[in-house]
Amino acid sequence: MNNIQELQDVIRKLHGSFATHVESVPVKETFQGATVWEGNVEVFNLHDHPRASRVYAWSHDTDDPDKPQQHITVLHLPPATSPLKAVQVAIAGMFREQEANAES
Repeated sequence: MNNIQELQDVIRKLHGSFATHVESVPVKETFQGATVWEGNVEVFNLHDHPRASRVYAWSHDTDDPDKPQQHITVLHLPPATSPLKAVQVAIAGMFREQEANAES
């Protein structure tokens, strides 16, 4: 199974919708001059999804041997209206989650 098919399966499981691959978009997100994330964001059209017509998805390796790869999907809903914005939304969500975990 290739990466596109893997992401389509993840999209189907998470969002309950069939996805058709549209394009791969290279994205580089920086913060204060340092690269925070760089890679390809896969753009998919969603079929019969109740809220979004598109979804952005990518995967990355982790340091967890039990879960060596993490898949990220972000629906095309404001503010995530482009591949770059989707990455920014995902990064902001991860930082909020880390802060919440640190406080508990």
